[in-house]
Formats: sequence, structure tokens, C-alpha cells
Amino acid sequence: MKVYRFPQGGITFEDSTVPPKNAGVIAFLPVVSVIPLIQHTGGRASPIVGAGDHVREGMLIGRGQGPGSANIHASVPGTVLHTVSWETAEGMNNEALVIRLGGGFEKLGKEEKAFHWEDLKPFALQQLIAEYGVVEMEGSGQPLADILGPIYSRADDDLTTLVVRCVFDDPWLVADYVLCRERFKAVVEGSVIISRSVQIQHIVYAVSHRELDLGAMLLEESKNYDIPASLLPVSCRYPQKNRRELELSLRSYEKREALNLGSFLIMGPATLAAVHDAVKLKKPILDRYVAVGGSAVKTPRVMRVRIGTRLRDLFAECGGFVEEPQKIILGSPLSGRRAADPDEPVIKTSYAAAALLEPQTGGTVMRNCIVCGECRQVCPVALDPEALFKAAKAFPEDVPKTVADCHGCGCCDLVCPSRLPLSTVIQDAGRRK
Repeated sequence: MKVYRFPQGGITFEDSTVPPKNAGVIAFLPVVSVIPLIQHTGGRASPIVGAGDHVREGMLIGRGQGPGSANIHASVPGTVLHTVSWETAEGMNNEALVIRLGGGFEKLGKEEKAFHWEDLKPFALQQLIAEYGVVEMEGSGQPLADILGPIYSRADDDLTTLVVRCVFDDPWLVADYVLCRERFKAVVEGSVIISRSVQIQHIVYAVSHRELDLGAMLLEESKNYDIPASLLPVSCRYPQKNRRELELSLRSYEKREALNLGSFLIMGPATLAAVHDAVKLKKPILDRYVAVGGSAVKTPRVMRVRIGTRLRDLFAECGGFVEEPQKIILGSPLSGRRAADPDEPVIKTSYAAAALLEPQTGGTVMRNCIVCGECRQVCPVALDPEALFKAAKAFPEDVPKTVADCHGCGCCDLVCPSRLPLSTVIQDAGRRK
């Protein structure tokens, strides 16, 4: 069996503080939900409800405004108490509707009615995806409608292959793994819906080579549809799931198999399951799978969590903390962002929440660079993180142009014995360039 991989750098690592991947549990419904009006790349959704209004489960409560903005729906029934705003750790402002749980559920515990979507035209499928607020849940939260529109408009001139990214190179992707296992039929049907919406003729399931039984399940299920599909075994070496590294593997596969794959539309399993729910079940994103763990957490778990659930409630449901965490990260500790407050809520793009003690963060003391060269060995884009870090520190307004090539995978941070924030400093310099 040929396993496809990117040619240089990267790391293989484990994390004992990650939740086990045997199954997910359904989290308790939050008594109070905090539902942000920005869960996407663009400006905030415009609220259409206010304090004192009663909302239903799945009801539209914020309407997307322009490119990059997506519709927001109530994840639970209840009463809007008020609006809150806060500043994230990165200095960005966000605003949210606070909802107190109350009233009957329209989706939870009810038999789900499946709608026949097969005869819908591509534009109608795209409209449903936009209406139900589906965004790229494994990435920045870009609205899917903004991604699909341009691809459809050039479908006659540009061959495109849908790549279903089931690549688990980071142990903190365990929630996506559990979702793939538990909802593989929804992932496959979601991929077919996407293919029909932009007239894609081929699907490639890119699956970590250690999970080939999962790949076989996806491929077998895809036989129920008329779009050809194939399996691409890829390396588990981080950052294999990144677009650049995955595309290198895809091009190698294309050349070896004498295929013409054209350009790539790459999507993860959570996004595709959400597409299935929006189009087949007429259901917005009400919940998502989240890996809750870290060295500060007593009982790490993969949980299926309602959007708007506060982090403090998730950690409490995992038994609380062994001691107060030094840092809380949304996403992987390698590439995620720091949570400003334990009252910050789960949003559409929250695949993990990690509460870390000092040994896992490396502490607050930075030592001098010892010129070991480890960072150069692991950089997948062949940069010199040591030199770029030193240049950004010494000459912040005149850094080398190559800082823009860093995609923030964090490999250099992980191997640096001096615990220098190499990737963070280089990324910041790249944004200024």
C-alpha cells in the first residue's frame, strides 16, 4: 500500500491529555447559552430578536450581512435575556445573545424527517446551505456559500475534485475522528450534496493510513451514489492536514495514478455532516463534537455540545480541574487560540477546548536560543525559524519576505528546547509585512 506524504519536515507526536477516541457523549443542555453573532470570517450577523423575546430551537436569530457573514440560529429554545460583548485575547470584538433555556424542543428527541434533495438544482442546494448558516467548521469559519459560488460559476471551464479530509495528524482532532465514525453516512451524503451543488465529478477520501478501516467504510457507503470516489491513504505526520501539505500528496497521487484531478475543494467531516443536516434534515448547526481535555482537566471527554455552551460548563461536566489552569485554548494547543474567559462559548468552529497546566504550556520563562537547529529540521516549508524569529525581534519593521510563507503549524514551537514562541512571532511579523 502506497502512503502519500509531504516531502520534508513535520513531526509525529502524542498527547496523553487528549480524550479517548472510543466514543462521544452528549453534553448536558446549558441552562444559559451565549450565542455569538460572529461565528464566521466576516462581520457580525444582524440580530433579529432582542431581550424578552422567546426563541425556538433552530430559529433564525441573526441574519448574515454580506460576504463572510453567515446566519445564526438558536441552539436551544428559551428567552433572550440580554446582549453581551467582549474582547477576545487577540483584541477582536464579539457580541452575543444570552438565552435562558425554556420551552419545548422542535428537533431534540423528535424523529428526524428526511427531505428528498436529489432533484434540486445546484443553486437551490447552495441556497439551503446558506440559509442554514453552514460554514467551514474545521477552518476559519468561512461561509460555505461564499466558497461554493465561485466554483460553480467556473464549473464548465475548471475541473474540480472534492477532497474529504479525514486526516488525524494532531491528537486533538479526536472529535472529528469520533464524528467520522459515528456519522460516516452523513459525511458521505454531505460530500455528494456538495458535489452536486457545484457539479463535481470525482470525490477523493484522504484518510490517515492508520485509519484505513474508516476509509473503507466511507468508500463502501459512497457506492450508494453515482459519483465516482477513491481512497487516498496519507501520512499521520503533522501537519499533513494543512492545505499545502495535503495538496502535495494529492499531486503525487495524481501523477502516480495518471489522473487529472484539476483544482481541489477540500472539506472536513464536520462541515460535510452539517451540509447533510442542512439539506436533508432542514436543520442548522445546533451542536458539534468537541474534544475537552488538557492537563488541568480531571476526566477528558469527546462531547457533542450545543452551540453557545460556555467553556466553564464543559469543564465542569468533565469533573472540573485538578488545579487552576494556566491557559485555556480553543482548538489544538499547537495551533489554537487562547480563550479570553471561561465564559467564552463553543461556536461552530470549536473542535477542541484544552485547559493546560504550566508543564504543558512550557511555563512563562523563555531561555536564550541555543542554536540547536531543531526548528529548521521540522519546518515543512523549509524556513529558518531561528533566523526569522531573531530578525522579527531585532528589526520588526524590516523582516525578510519569507515570513509570509509560514503557515503557523507550530512544529518549531513544539521542538524548541528553549520554549521560544517562534511560530507566533513569525506569524505576527508576516501579518505586518
